[in-house]
Amino acid sequence: MRIIDAARVHAALDYAPLVDRLAAMFRQGCEAPVRHHHTVRTAGADAVLLLMPAWQPGRHIGVKIVSVFPDNAAQGLPAVQGVYLLSDARTGRPVALIDGPSITVRRTAAASALASRYLSRQDASRLVMVGTGALAPHLIGAHCAVRPIREVLVWGRDAQKARALAESLAGRPYSVRPADDLEAAIRQADIVSSATLSKEPLVRGAWLKPGSHVDLVGAYTPEMRESDDEAVRRARVFVDTRAGATKEGGDVVQPLNAGVLKPADILADLFELTRGEKPGRTRPDEITLFKSVGTALEDLAAAELAVERSPE
Repeated sequence: MRIIDAARVHAALDYAPLVDRLAAMFRQGCEAPVRHHHTVRTAGADAVLLLMPAWQPGRHIGVKIVSVFPDNAAQGLPAVQGVYLLSDARTGRPVALIDGPSITVRRTAAASALASRYLSRQDASRLVMVGTGALAPHLIGAHCAVRPIREVLVWGRDAQKARALAESLAGRPYSVRPADDLEAAIRQADIVSSATLSKEPLVRGAWLKPGSHVDLVGAYTPEMRESDDEAVRRARVFVDTRAGATKEGGDVVQPLNAGVLKPADILADLFELTRGEKPGRTRPDEITLFKSVGTALEDLAAAELAVERSPE
């Protein structure tokens, strides 16, 4: 069995080919039950244990075991920890044990970029990144791989972290700088990508300019939320998977429960978009909103590509 560490995962999973691989997997489909989601009590904020299986008969079986400990940042540790086991679906033989957090951040960012291919304007040039955690640099890189981004603004509750993230991305083909005023940044944004643990809306619908695209990646429980009701009202709403987003993502669950959003208002998921069954963006001036909660399908696609592109 091969061992593929984080450095090899990042080296193998360039954003553009990973976005293509995710698109192919969504078109093909695979068996991917809704992930097991368990709360783990701790002395501080509750942790979450996630078990995410997926398989394609005759190809591979994969399962990711992930924990999310929100308080890890105080100890200088990533919030997300875990491993991914890829096995042969014909025999059950383990093929590879892969670093879980690196698979997670790469495939999550690539899923947002895949959605952006269908939902953001093709000429989108200004990106606002809300949040400064482990996902933020990957979301920036993935969005910039599919759209001609020239300017990236980074906003975080901790201004020092926003500055540090911007500085760490210096020398890219696009400029990156911190944003002190979130409202002013969003009002000028073509794409707003948010990846936070917020329980209160950060992205306000009143701030969104016509033609903008909102990419919501954080708020992975029904109690969390990154956008307000006005954002949902103004936007055409899309999700990665209906089963996951309507059960777990607070940016969809809360508007559904409040009657602000109806199930029929979720216009398409990534299965329907990649298969051409539903349209994405239909007008240059419309606002689009994509809610991602993740699916084991994405992990399986990323794990297969990581094995293929990693040297023995």
